Amino acid sequence: MYPAARGHCMSARSRPGVPKVMERKGDLRHMRVAGRARTIGSMLKTILYLHIAGGSAALLSMIIPMLTRKGGPSHRRSGWVFVGGMTIVSTTALALSVARYLFDPRPEAKAFALFLFYIAILTGAGVSSGIRALRTKDRTVARSHAWDIGLAALLTLTALAMAAYGIRTGRVLFVGFSVIGLVNGAQGLKYWLRPPAHPMHWWFQHMSSMLGSCIAATTAFLVVNAPQAGLSRLSLIVWFAPSVIGAPAIAIWTAYYKRRFASSAMPTPHSPMPNAQGSMPKAQTARG
Repeated sequence: MYPAARGHCMSARSRPGVPKVMERKGDLRHMRVAGRARTIGSMLKTILYLHIAGGSAALLSMIIPMLTRKGGPSHRRSGWVFVGGMTIVSTTALALSVARYLFDPRPEAKAFALFLFYIAILTGAGVSSGIRALRTKDRTVARSHAWDIGLAALLTLTALAMAAYGIRTGRVLFVGFSVIGLVNGAQGLKYWLRPPAHPMHWWFQHMSSMLGSCIAATTAFLVVNAPQAGLSRLSLIVWFAPSVIGAPAIAIWTAYYKRRFASSAMPTPHSPMPNAQGSMPKAQTARG
């Protein structure tokens, strides 16, 4: 009976349309691959949630440092919340971009992964520059620290690569944002590689870098919520509107503070900063 039954099973396996039973080794390999895919998917979902949480924290906290007294407790505390949120956004964006490039075979997905990688560097470089400027208030010579120069150089190189890729593939969005990275990267290299040109160099570098990061957070918010407003997430208006409005605002704010510093006692790196309206504290003004 056993040989006959075995022959029957073999003939059944060879019939067309009858699924073959997978060998134990192949079945285990299949289960391991499926398990690994589920693990990767779960990790990416966690990273995405962290990305959203960091972006939300940055978006909700960024307005407070703009309105409170510069250097005061509220300014510093809310500023660190913003820095922490943007740091999470940058690091998780790097991880998500790499994962999408490796695991999503669609050409458009790979292109978006490259763009997301570049945006993560752009955002991270801005936050880092703003913090590092505060920590080097007293410098009077050029600074060649590997982190500062390296990050500015990396931003410049990735911006050039993004411009070349955008031109080759006809993506206007990539080319446009590469200009932002080139400007910021070149400005960062100039700031660190030259002696300070103004006693309040750290003030202007910190302010412009942090406001630039606020523009990035606002852009991300608009892109995510564009469909609710009836716009496409690929609309150039959605992507460039914060920069078009924010860049002149930064220039106006910088000019305003230069006039304030020129008409009042120049604060030292460790003295109280101007309040939200730009005026100097009375005690310090009296010293002038």
